[in-house]
Parts: sequence; C-alpha cells; structure tokens
Amino acid sequence: MSQVISANAAHAGVKQTRRDIGISRRYAAERRFRLYGLAAICFGLLFLFLLLFSVVSKGYTAFQQTMITIPVEFSEQIIDKDNERATNPAKLVSANYPVVARNALAKVLGVEMSDRAGLRAVNGMISDSVRVQLRKMVVADPSLIGRTVPVTMLAHGDLDSAFKGQIDLSVAETSRKVSDRQVGWMNQLAEAGALAKHFNTGIFTNGASSRPEAAGVGVAFLGSLYMMLIVLVLSLPIGVAASIYLEEFAPKNRFTDLIEVNINNLAAVPSIVYGLLGLAVFINFAGLPRSAAIVGGLVLTLMTLPTIIIATRAALKAVPPSIRAAALGLGASKMQTVFHHVLPLAMPGILTGTIIGLAHALGETAPLLLIGMVAFVADFPASPLDPATAMPVQIYMWANEAERAFVERTSGAIIILLIFLIVMNLGAILLRRRFERRW
Repeated sequence: MSQVISANAAHAGVKQTRRDIGISRRYAAERRFRLYGLAAICFGLLFLFLLLFSVVSKGYTAFQQTMITIPVEFSEQIIDKDNERATNPAKLVSANYPVVARNALAKVLGVEMSDRAGLRAVNGMISDSVRVQLRKMVVADPSLIGRTVPVTMLAHGDLDSAFKGQIDLSVAETSRKVSDRQVGWMNQLAEAGALAKHFNTGIFTNGASSRPEAAGVGVAFLGSLYMMLIVLVLSLPIGVAASIYLEEFAPKNRFTDLIEVNINNLAAVPSIVYGLLGLAVFINFAGLPRSAAIVGGLVLTLMTLPTIIIATRAALKAVPPSIRAAALGLGASKMQTVFHHVLPLAMPGILTGTIIGLAHALGETAPLLLIGMVAFVADFPASPLDPATAMPVQIYMWANEAERAFVERTSGAIIILLIFLIVMNLGAILLRRRFERRW
C-alpha cells in the first residue's frame, strides 16, 4: 500500500514539475515577446530620431540669413542721368540698381573703380535680388535719388554659406565658389558690424526664386492653403453625407456591397492615378487652368474622400445601438435619430478622420506634379484660379537644385511642413477630446 502511495506521489510530483516547466516557458515566451516589442519600438524611434536630426541639422540655418548693411548712394548719374523721371517714370524701373549697390559696397571695402576684377568680386558678394529691393525703394520715394542712406541687403548665397561655416575655407581657392579676397572682405565687414546674420523672414514671405538667398515658401504655403480649403469644403460634406447614407439608410444589397468594396479599393489606389484622372477630367476635358490651386484641390478631394468616408462610417458604427433604439422608442424619426443623436456622438471620429485625411493630402506630391503645379511661380496667387504651387512640390523642386544653399532651404521647408502637419494632428486630438462623450 505504501508503495502505491509513493508511486502516486511521485507521479503527481512529475506532473507538477511538468506544469511548472510549462508555466515557466509561457512566462519566458511572454517576456521575450515584450522585449521584441520594446526593441521594435526603440528601433523605430531611433530611425525617427535620425530622420529628424538629419532634417533639423541641415535646415535650422535656413531661418537665418546673412545681411549686409552699408550706406548706399542713389547716384543720379546711374539712376536718372538726364533727369527724365518727371516725364518718364519708367526710367526709374529700368535703372541699373545692381551697379548702385556694387559701387556702395566697393566704396566701403576700398576697391577702386578701375579694379575690374575687384568690382566683379564685390558684385559676387551681393544678392541679385538687390535690383528689386532698390527699385522698389526709389519708385516708392524718388526723393532718394542723389541721397545716401543706409540699406540692409541680402548677401549672395555663396557668401551666406561661407559665413555660416557651410563651406570649407581651408581647401584651395579654385575648389570653392568664394575667393580668398571675398573671405577677407567678409571678415572685414563682420568685424565692422556691417555683415551679420538676421532672422530670415523671407523664407516665409518670398516666392520661388533661382537665387537661394531670396527663395521662400510663401507662394507655396498660400497655394497649399487654397487647396486645403477646397478639400475641406468639398470632401467633408460629401464624405459625411455618403457615409450617413451607406451606414444608416442604404439597403443591404449587392449594389451597396459593390459601392463599399470600391470605396475601400479607392483608398488604396496610388496617388499618382488621381493625378492622371485630374489631368484627363479637370484640365483636358473641363478646361480648368493648369497649375491652378483649384485643380489641385479637386484632385486631392477625390483622393481624400475614401479616407473620410471610411473614418466616418467607423465613427457611426462605434455609436451604441441602444442610442438609436432609445431615440426611436421615444418617437423620433430615422432622420431625427441620425442627426440629433448619432451624428453628434460620432463627431469626434469624423473630425479626426477629416483632419488626418487633410494632413495626408497636404503632403502629397505625385498628383500635383501631373497637373502642372511644378511650374516656377514667383507671384502670390490672388485666387484659386491663378497659377500656384504647393509645399511638397516646392520641396521637390529645391531638392533638385545644384546650389549648396538650396540644401538648407529644402530642409527648412521640410521643417515648416512638419510643423504644419503636427499642428493639424494636435488639432485633431484636441477636437476629439472636446467633442468626445463617454457612455
């Protein structure tokens, strides 16, 4: 009898040992899975950090611009030698203002007018945008002619890069765009306080330019704003109305099943296909102007609609059926139930889906390239029908430029776009919390 008891105890002990081993293995597998998940998160955060570090380290300098402040003599011999400005105002527009700026800087640096090589080097230190700057000043106030006033002007892009330390000045002079003479003048002006870095407001207010120091995202930002307004005005009501019909009113049959399948498929269609559709329908067939914000807005509306419809339907499904049953039980009609009870409760999800769809549309480039928004646009569009470009397209155009100064402009524009996207996503979170109701 004692042997039987001992055998049963040993068998039970073996079973307990096996059970403990199995539990230990499951716990070990769970710990490994947690470590794998933590490693995956850390791996993703590492790549995100490297991406942001690469963009910020190259782009933060774009928010500073090297400027030269010197006294400029608005010489009457250069601007209006024959004193024709009273009878011929166009004379002030066609004057040789770059020579005015060059002579002023040459005088400060002590370069003789007979030194042609020196004058060329001096001219290479000033941005070509000084032509527009001085012309606007004289046209606005012709009394400047014959006077000497201090003017702050943009330094040339190469000089700006050299002053910011982005050009290796230790290499041979023939291997860089800034000569030793210009480097000496740069240090001379910096010591005198005539050359310094200022906050670059031009990156926010200027349009496209072939000169990196004068280029900005102002036109592109306004074009993107026009497009986002068009997308919001069209996609939100259409998407919400379609979602309400499909979820609350449409009968369940093969036709509605076909519509739902196609909506899900449209959400996965590559964006470039929408660009081809917009080119064929809105430009070639409807005759809308090429490179206009209205065409870009319509194309992005088509691309955003499936996302908004899917998000809105998911928000409507998340409303408990008891809400509908209670409203109908109290005598409300189907329309009253949907618009007075279901839709307000689904509003956080609808707004979140809409803003996420807008943020996705804001970063699209491929469809806009196909409808001509890659054009060089320097003037601000007065309406959505005027030629415009968009933020991602402007970044794409700058990334293809050869000048070193456009590298920081590209990264700076990416930083601005990322901040805009972050603000939109924060808005989605705040709106969701503002309208969210718990039950």
